[in-house]
Amino acid sequence: MNQKPKLATVWLGGCSGCHMSFLDLDENLIELAAKVELAASPFTDFKDFPPADITLVEGAVANDEHLELIRLVRERSRILVSFGDCAVTGNVTAMRNCCPVEAVLERSYVENATLLLGRPCQSGVVPALIERACPVHEIVKVDYFLPGCPPPAADIFELVSDLVEGRRPQLEGKRFG
Repeated sequence: MNQKPKLATVWLGGCSGCHMSFLDLDENLIELAAKVELAASPFTDFKDFPPADITLVEGAVANDEHLELIRLVRERSRILVSFGDCAVTGNVTAMRNCCPVEAVLERSYVENATLLLGRPCQSGVVPALIERACPVHEIVKVDYFLPGCPPPAADIFELVSDLVEGRRPQLEGKRFG
């Protein structure tokens, strides 16, 4: 009996729109569930990232926690896919890169605060921002890129199906989004 490939998804710095698009697979989720084992996902609230055959990573690398997680995910994933524009290019998450981190924190948690003044990252509750939010491939090797904000459900299904079936996804020349 062949073991099902282990599929994982990870959410870094982004809006979760890519995971919402994944859920938009609708009835195709049932077909996919028959072919894979869901190893980890924000839906499963994993505590320690397990080994996975295929991992879809949503979001840019924006803080110390993301840096640690993406390195572990790469180490434990056979195939890593940058999933959506934030993971592929940095997109909205990287818009803060035009300002120094201190200025971003001051504006967000002091100047614009109305109830509680102060930076939550000073307390250790919120991970420290890294100097520059960046796409996943700037930190670790990425095997495939699935752009879109968010990628359409049909494109997600096609990519994951190809990978599960052992086919190389044909992404070149495709128009996404």
